[in-house]
Amino acid sequence: MTIKLYIMKSFFITFSLLLLVSCSQTKKSSSEDKVTENTVVEIESLSLNIEQANKLASLPIHCINVEYPNKLNQTIGGTKDLQSPKELHPAFYGCFDWHSSVHGHWSLVSLVKQFPSLENAETIKQQLLQNISKENIEKEVQYFYGKYNKSYERTYGWAWLLKLAEELYTWNDPVAKELEKNLQPLTNLIVQKYIEFLPKLRYPIRVGEHTNTAFGLTFAWDYANTVNNNELKLLIETRAKAFYLKDQNCPLSWEPSGFDFLSPCLQEAAIMKRVLPKELFNDWFSKFLPQLKDPNFEFPVGEVSDRKDGKLVHLDGVNFSRAWALNKIIEGLPEYNHLKRLVNQHIEYSLPNLVGDSYEGGHWLGSFAIYALNSAKHD
Repeated sequence: MTIKLYIMKSFFITFSLLLLVSCSQTKKSSSEDKVTENTVVEIESLSLNIEQANKLASLPIHCINVEYPNKLNQTIGGTKDLQSPKELHPAFYGCFDWHSSVHGHWSLVSLVKQFPSLENAETIKQQLLQNISKENIEKEVQYFYGKYNKSYERTYGWAWLLKLAEELYTWNDPVAKELEKNLQPLTNLIVQKYIEFLPKLRYPIRVGEHTNTAFGLTFAWDYANTVNNNELKLLIETRAKAFYLKDQNCPLSWEPSGFDFLSPCLQEAAIMKRVLPKELFNDWFSKFLPQLKDPNFEFPVGEVSDRKDGKLVHLDGVNFSRAWALNKIIEGLPEYNHLKRLVNQHIEYSLPNLVGDSYEGGHWLGSFAIYALNSAKHD
């Protein structure tokens, strides 16, 4: 009887120990599925390569000199305004609309600058010189002096024009210097338009499309910072702080809207990352989007239901613009490195779909893809 009791006790003790070990391993395994807040996550960023560059270059090559179809976004003041797109905009008449033509030219400049061995590089340079000529830019400038054109392309097209000017300024090539000189009168005009307009804008525009104020400020700030235009830079910093410094708990769960190609919350964070010192930005951002500090934060991509629909395909754009905004937020802040996973997810969802005959975003989304892929350079 004593022996049986001893055996039963031994069995019970052994079983209990095994059970404890098993439970401990289960808990350990479960805890390992979640990344703790103090963990610095190392994730490789996606970047542009020559194969992608050649594919993406084909998009603006095939549209910057295609006049029709065309969306002029024009207010008609009389019969004299009824001219063809090329007559109205001899530099930027292609790619369906003015702003898409502008950033189509930016795309080609960016790609040839990064990849001198790009296919058709010399042909592209000659095409840029033909379009961005002194005479053509003079006519583009005159268009903005028309009675009904003072706010034309405010501020989305303005922002992309300054991004083009910035890209030319930073490209050490004789062609770039000639293009920059030719473009300068229009660049100066757009800078002046920002300086005149921003003090009048009492409230920021927070939509996910062209008129988003944070986006317009972001590219303009980049230009001003690069060329050392302190007047424009200081004005943008002042207005951005007035617009956004008190914002908290941005409703990220409301994004995206059906036609968004910009993230209102992330674009706002991207401009604030530029204008605020690191410590102040960290404090502001922890109140603005506190959930992004969670290393297990999830942010589903914008899903496109029909890429033949010119509006629904905007959601490919929101994926790229989210990626570039997140990359800016991550810059210099290793505690947010886990967000690179979301950057990659957004780019990988939309990038394979950009080239195709029936793709309605072909005239503009290549620029978004290039900028998103380039945005990881400062990691």
